[in-house]
Amino acid sequence: MSLRVALIGYGMGGAVFHAPLISSVPGLTLSAVVTSNPARQEAVRRRYPDADVLDTADRVWDAAESYDLVVVTTPNRLHVPLARAALEAGLPVVVDKPVAATADEARALGALAAERGLLAVPFHNRRWDGDFRTVRRLIADGALGEVRRLESRFERWRPAIKPGWKEQADPAEAGGVLYDLGSHLIDQALTLFGRPLRVYAELSARRPGAAVPDDAFVALTHQGGTISHLWMSAVTPLLGPRFRVLGGEAGYVAYGLDGQEDALKAGRTPLDEGWGVSPPESYGVVGTPDLSTPVATEPGAYQEFYAGVARAVRGEAPPPVAMDDAVTGLEVIEAAMRSSRDGAVVTLPGALPDRTA
Repeated sequence: MSLRVALIGYGMGGAVFHAPLISSVPGLTLSAVVTSNPARQEAVRRRYPDADVLDTADRVWDAAESYDLVVVTTPNRLHVPLARAALEAGLPVVVDKPVAATADEARALGALAAERGLLAVPFHNRRWDGDFRTVRRLIADGALGEVRRLESRFERWRPAIKPGWKEQADPAEAGGVLYDLGSHLIDQALTLFGRPLRVYAELSARRPGAAVPDDAFVALTHQGGTISHLWMSAVTPLLGPRFRVLGGEAGYVAYGLDGQEDALKAGRTPLDEGWGVSPPESYGVVGTPDLSTPVATEPGAYQEFYAGVARAVRGEAPPPVAMDDAVTGLEVIEAAMRSSRDGAVVTLPGALPDRTA
């Protein structure tokens, strides 16, 4: 039996990412979309004629027995209240990143899910980027030797501010590049190397009129000595490598972003032939100055997130992303903000003793 999904929100997140991915995964049915915007309502009816179009989330809670899963992809300040409402209605929930504006809010959401015996799953789709999957494979295979440093970048050139909630200074909005792009980079670093011991950050608002950081650097020191250097920016006129991973025996360098987002924006889905496959000219390189060779990029696979959610809802597997991972990511973000404010390295609460010191 297919799981019936109610999607709350049909902005870029809902229209470009969640709805196409949900509708492409066997065992999931996009049953309803919640949006009060008339133009978005019409867009849903055109692309998903079998889905009900609802104007408020209350209509989902009032008919909770008609759904098996809720997906929340709204402005950040609404993530927690809508996710709590879903859980209180007896429905498991997927929550777009960042799950919350604070680690405490995310932790409380996870506690409510556990109390109700339901799933609350953070949407960290970038674990299924092709280039990141390639990095994971190279590390797992020992192709680089002991990894000493990860350099990872999400950089853009957007010198003019685009008005919207992501540019607002209210902390409840969780705006700025640290929350927006940094959530992805931090989650990837934690996936590779675990909870860091120390956090150092430099956050800046570079563009005239910017109220939140639009340029950021975050350094994480992990147990065992691996260091992650993470850059996120809207004001980078020349882009650096997406990944540079340096090991004791070899390095890996790759440029350009995973192509799944652009494919989704163009109307393609994982049901299309060749989904997630990178062309050879975009392959990264593994080696040393003496000898380096291109290495094929693993296929990107955002659909695997929702396939994992479906298995988890049915009780067949653990969730593809744990709420504890999102909590740790938000702890890192909060530590980064303190580090930048105070100009100091911050020790992450609960970190294990540093055996490399």
